[in-house]
Amino acid sequence: MSNPVLEAIANRRSIRGYEAARITKEQLGCLLDAAVQSPSASNLQPWHFSVVQNTTIFDEINTEAAKMLEREKTDIFFGAQTAIFISCKADSRWGRLDSGIAVENISLAAHSMGLGSVILGRPDAAFTGPRGEYFNNLLKFPDGYSFAVAIAVGIPTTTKEAHPLHPDRIVFID
Repeated sequence: MSNPVLEAIANRRSIRGYEAARITKEQLGCLLDAAVQSPSASNLQPWHFSVVQNTTIFDEINTEAAKMLEREKTDIFFGAQTAIFISCKADSRWGRLDSGIAVENISLAAHSMGLGSVILGRPDAAFTGPRGEYFNNLLKFPDGYSFAVAIAVGIPTTTKEAHPLHPDRIVFID
C-alpha cells in the first residue's frame, strides 16, 4: 500500500550528524505544532516543551550525563543546534508515555520537512543526578515536572541504513 505516512515511518532514521546551522523559526514552529497536536491520555496534555539552541547548555548536559553514566564524554546531541526537551508532570500516570508520543510526532514531522532528528534518552542521567534540580531550572521545567525525553533536530549531514526488522516479535492471538 502506498501511503505518505507509512513511507515516512519506513524512511525516517535516527540521525547522528548535523550541519552547524540552526533550523528556521518556521521549521521549529511546525515541529512544535506537531508536538502539541499529539494525543494524550484523557487529553490531559501533561507535557512541557523546552527548546534549547545554546551549545553551552548542551555541553553542561553532556558533561553531567557522562559523569553519571560513568562513560567517556561524547556529544549526545551529535552536533545538532536545536534540541527539544520534554518534561512532564512527575505525578502523571501516563506523562512519560504521552511525551513519547509527542517526540515521535516531532521526529516524523522533522523527517517530512527534510530535517534529521534523533530521540534522546541519555540526558535523563543529568536530570536524575545530583544536579537535576539545577538542570530542571535551567530548562525552565514547571514546578512538579521532570525530564521525560528529548530530541535533537537539525540539517542532516549523514544517514544510515534501516535497522533490521524482526517479524518474529509479532504474535497474533485469535
